[in-house]
Amino acid sequence: QVHLVESGGGLVQAGGSLRLSCAASGRTFSRHDMGWFRQAPGKEREFVAGISWSGGTYYANSMKGRITISRDNAKNTVYLQMNSLKPEDTAVYYCAASQRPNSSLLSEYKYWGQGTQVIASS
Repeated sequence: QVHLVESGGGLVQAGGSLRLSCAASGRTFSRHDMGWFRQAPGKEREFVAGISWSGGTYYANSMKGRITISRDNAKNTVYLQMNSLKPEDTAVYYCAASQRPNSSLLSEYKYWGQGTQVIASS
């Protein structure tokens, strides 16, 4: 069992940066790939970035080049650094723990946080 709590969202001007954090509880955190997803109003939840237990990263094209995912297994925390934010990045961002490695599929992420709102204003 993994319990996830996101933080770090907020209101930022277009072009600005935010760093999201996801604190995990549970002894199996380091065994899971971790991912960040986002869901904009009226749209489906979509994959943003993932990171393996050993630190290997993979990104969706939508934000690639503007984001960096990282994790600190000693602190049971995963991060998403977001730069050059655009109004279309406005969404609720979710942290999730995957049952399978290197996956961008929603269905393969078993544990989810409650989400943190990001608003990038123009």
